[in-house]
Amino acid sequence: MPDESERAVQAAIEGELRLLDPQVRASPVQVSELLHPDFTEIGASGRLWDAESILTVTSAGMVSPDSPVKVSKMSGAVLAPGVVHLTYFADNQGRRARRSSLWRLTEAGWRLYFHQGTLSG
Repeated sequence: MPDESERAVQAAIEGELRLLDPQVRASPVQVSELLHPDFTEIGASGRLWDAESILTVTSAGMVSPDSPVKVSKMSGAVLAPGVVHLTYFADNQGRRARRSSLWRLTEAGWRLYFHQGTLSG
């Protein structure tokens, strides 16, 4: 039976994979359910994002459902009670990036608090 740390990491992984799902990304409601109110992201382009700007992109239909992101080497660690750090590689139509996410447990469940992408070869 998984322990509390393993369950926390699994919950964060499930949330991360949902956010990468093209159908979820196309739904601002579903995306907002996974983002912490204080969410920030440093994108692979170097651009700074917040929850509002991410939701603007998703609601504008700028996410292609025909091109799912390929994920590999995803792993996670509990940094403190209610805080999980995930790392993985993502390939989005040949654009590869190392990704790092911090997930926080809230009264509403696990929410993505911070995300960073760094382009890699």
